[in-house]
Amino acid sequence: MKRYHTYILASDFNGTLYIGVTGDLPSRIKAHKEHAVKGFTDKYNVTKLVYLEVFETFRQAVEREKQLKKWKRSWKCSLIEQLNPQWEDLAEKDGYFL
Repeated sequence: MKRYHTYILASDFNGTLYIGVTGDLPSRIKAHKEHAVKGFTDKYNVTKLVYLEVFETFRQAVEREKQLKKWKRSWKCSLIEQLNPQWEDLAEKDGYFL
């Protein structure tokens, strides 16, 4: 079963944030970390995966992305800290992408 992700990247603890959506999280995170695509995340070095949600459909993931992008920064930070209080890079955790 295909899964879709809405995710938040950060440049550092309480740093610059980026919200995205993907159907291939490992490849997308790798592209961000390798600065493979020039743009916002490359320019501001936003490469740490600090939050994510999983959905069954792409439409659900996109709707959540749109919702989060409208939120105040403080709300986004609180959301991250509920799951990941230290703003650790979740992509570096053992077994994360299993």
